[in-house]
Amino acid sequence: MIQQITKPFKEFFKLEASSGIMLLLAAILALIISNGSYSVEYFSILKKYITLGTESFGLKLSVLHWINDVLMAIFFFFVSLEIKREFLQGELSNPKQAMLPIVGAVGGMVVPALFYIVINYEDSTTLNGWAIPSATDIAFSLGVLSLLGKRVPISLKVFLTALAIIDDLGAIVIIAFFYSGNIQIMYLALMLVALIILVLLNKFKINNFTPYLIVGIFLWDFTHQSGIHATIAGVLLALTIPHNTKISKNSLLLKLEHGLSPYVAFGIMPIFAFANAGVSLEGLTFSSLLNPVPLGIVLGLFFGKQIGVFVLSYLAVIFKIADKPTNSTWPAFYAVSILTGIGFTMSLFVGNLAFANDMQYIDGVKIGVLAGSLLSTVFGYVLLLLFSKK
Repeated sequence: MIQQITKPFKEFFKLEASSGIMLLLAAILALIISNGSYSVEYFSILKKYITLGTESFGLKLSVLHWINDVLMAIFFFFVSLEIKREFLQGELSNPKQAMLPIVGAVGGMVVPALFYIVINYEDSTTLNGWAIPSATDIAFSLGVLSLLGKRVPISLKVFLTALAIIDDLGAIVIIAFFYSGNIQIMYLALMLVALIILVLLNKFKINNFTPYLIVGIFLWDFTHQSGIHATIAGVLLALTIPHNTKISKNSLLLKLEHGLSPYVAFGIMPIFAFANAGVSLEGLTFSSLLNPVPLGIVLGLFFGKQIGVFVLSYLAVIFKIADKPTNSTWPAFYAVSILTGIGFTMSLFVGNLAFANDMQYIDGVKIGVLAGSLLSTVFGYVLLLLFSKK
């Protein structure tokens, strides 16, 4: 599928692979603490409110919301910079190269959702979590691939990276359209004004980030007040950041992407994992996984993802819509398809949005995401070990 691999991609892969290890450690630490002697302190700190500014004029959020609404807005800003660059000059800029991960990502979002819907169609409340198993954690999945080193062809690593990026784009669309609250027209209008100012900054080729940042802060507040999830502000801001493909070395987009990479990979994402992966396992039995929410998530992540990604990708190659990754075999490709079932951070994030008003399901979300991601990790890694070349 891909003949040439750029240096930026290799650097990106190394960063994401290392970040995957950090995510794993953060999740394990969260599980240990949330089931140990400091569990009460762990959960109480996450619920504690912190005010930025004054009581009358400031922002008051719980620690968990500071992480999920503010830090994750920065994460989505970073992800959207990646998506924009990929479509402008990266692997997704070539329609033929982009087709396989696009088709695979569509299958990897639709089929898991169908698995979840089949399990939860009788309950309109739990049905709201249909998008949870549709997400792929790019850092965690690439982290697993990195453990196999050169045994895995670079084309499969690029495929998984591109698919996960497209997956993130799908998650952004889902969040914007399905997991936003009651829309406040006034703040929606203010969002539009802020966005127009950002577009004008881009049009006049302003290459200094300061004005974008100032307007972006207002955009985040307006988005937060509008009923649309605040992370969408990060997406909108990223789309207005200028990127000149002819002089990419001086591109503001690339400077921001490279500058934010370590902070997102080794700061924001591990913090998110630590804050959201903690769940009490007291009284947990196998039958707990058979409840509709965790069962739908496990089946969606482990079976839905691999079926959706592999089958649609295979058909795309058979019908010559896309090219098969170079130097790879179908068994190895299938193993990578299983790895796309590692939802973890993105699935936890969507789960928090899906059941924001029904918190009794959150533990089920965490259990389902952790179990489905663990199954996908183990089976994907073992099969890659068996099918990949030494």
